[in-house]
Amino acid sequence: MPRPTAQQQRILDRIALQRERLRARRAARAQAQALTESQRAAAGGAEDSLALRAAGFAREHPLAVAAIAGVAVVAGPRRLIRWAGVLLPMLLRLRR
Repeated sequence: MPRPTAQQQRILDRIALQRERLRARRAARAQAQALTESQRAAAGGAEDSLALRAAGFAREHPLAVAAIAGVAVVAGPRRLIRWAGVLLPMLLRLRR
């Protein structure tokens, strides 16, 4: 294989440096994510707000959320309000 010229070598060195930075960034992100997940597992996720838990559920189960949204569209606003009036007090009692 022919030896690279000086200009090509500078480019190769920059590429190697960039790859090393990306590896370090990936490792730091993985470490931070592992730390966050271990803290969340230790807390049990009970202190998270309902909105955060709903967002986490939506991120983990996109098909279920799409199915629920489809059922909501088909049911219509009047039925949704009526069922919310029935289910909301039950959910609030369960949270206690």
